[in-house]
Amino acid sequence: MRRTRIIEALLLDNVGKQVRLCGWVRTRRDSKAGFSFIELNDGSTIKNVQVLVESSLPNYESEVLKTGIGSSVEIIGTIVSSPAKGQLSEVKAESIKVLGFADPAVYPLQKKGTSFEFLRTMAHLRPRTNTFGAIARVRNEICRSIHEFFQSRGFIYVQTPIITASDCEGAGQMFRVTTLDLANVPRLNGGTEVDFEQDFFGRPTNLTVSGQLEAEIYALALSNVYTFGPTFRAENSNTSRHLAEFWMVEPEMAFCDLEGNMDLAEEFLKTIFSQVLSNCHVDMTFFNERIDNTVLETLKGIIDSQFVRLSYTEAVDILKRSGESFEFPVSWGVDLQSEHERYLTEKTFKKPVILTDYPSDIKAFYMRLSDDGRTVSAMDVLVPKIGEIIGGSQREERLEVLETRMKAQGLNPEDYWWYLDLRRFGTVPHAGFGLGLERTIQFVTGMGNIRDVIPFPRAPKSAEF
Repeated sequence: MRRTRIIEALLLDNVGKQVRLCGWVRTRRDSKAGFSFIELNDGSTIKNVQVLVESSLPNYESEVLKTGIGSSVEIIGTIVSSPAKGQLSEVKAESIKVLGFADPAVYPLQKKGTSFEFLRTMAHLRPRTNTFGAIARVRNEICRSIHEFFQSRGFIYVQTPIITASDCEGAGQMFRVTTLDLANVPRLNGGTEVDFEQDFFGRPTNLTVSGQLEAEIYALALSNVYTFGPTFRAENSNTSRHLAEFWMVEPEMAFCDLEGNMDLAEEFLKTIFSQVLSNCHVDMTFFNERIDNTVLETLKGIIDSQFVRLSYTEAVDILKRSGESFEFPVSWGVDLQSEHERYLTEKTFKKPVILTDYPSDIKAFYMRLSDDGRTVSAMDVLVPKIGEIIGGSQREERLEVLETRMKAQGLNPEDYWWYLDLRRFGTVPHAGFGLGLERTIQFVTGMGNIRDVIPFPRAPKSAEF
């Protein structure tokens, strides 16, 4: 008999259908009348199936009455009408097989309130809780929606390398990859330099902070591509919004300018938010009721709104005239902080905002220099509650300008010879953006800490599991 998922069993309205259910016991209640109720869940939905187990089963005394929370069982039974309030049906067990016992005296996930901080110490068990099961299903839906969005529009999925010799952002916060013996590092020039010729790759290499530069290679051959994979940043930050390992989706489009980039970003957010509301309705209702009672309203507001578009200069003027006492003072030429971005989206416009044309000095070398020589064709998509959710730009396609920008930011153009070749041989206008998966999931679910929306968080001094 095919195993029936619990999400299927809950949808079955034909009483009398025989099913085979497998899952983990959430609760067991015993009646003096000679039967037990087991709440069973297999992770396919946040809802449990109630199973009626009668004492007439041959293993009732020897096994059923020993199945505590966390035990795994296989149940064959029939769907029957339920007299209980709030449920249409339940399953009457005809046989029950215990697959694995969990001792209730030591099982960590008891039926009581448990802090998220404590659950982070047991990433191997926390997916069994309602909250983390719901996060996993929402994360899955967002990932599925991302792929569907780009695939349905003719984008080609490109897998870019995790190990790279290039620093895309030029920030230097990269994890070094080496096979050298750290207790006996080979050196040159009297010990002042590391001899990377003896390393595995024969040169300094790092974990990537972005797949963008490699994505540009394929965009300038295939027109529209996207990457979706893990990225790494060795930033010593313990805030609720930072991870050392996180996933990024980065589309790149040839023959596209900043305007087209903004259009795609707005459509992209509205699409994935719409699909998560439609396809994860039960889980999203749970987050709205238990975590943040504004998540449904916020997502619906974004889906229904027309994003505001204004320049960085206009935003600075608005902030300076606001009369607000910001923690970080606002002036032209400084990067905007989350408090500034939230003021624009929550108080000034009360909807998402796309800021453009940032000062060139605070943006990466690959962003296209504007005609004024002071700004670049960059964009940040800001949403209420968190601020920036997408960052992107039109890329600098002019060889001479790109070389000048690299040198100004302390980069050696020779290290990026292949990137410059894209400008030497058939260069075209192109643009793209990046969206952090974990920050998006944190925003969608209302979870307070980004370490709770990735299965196995990596942060300073934390690399368990």
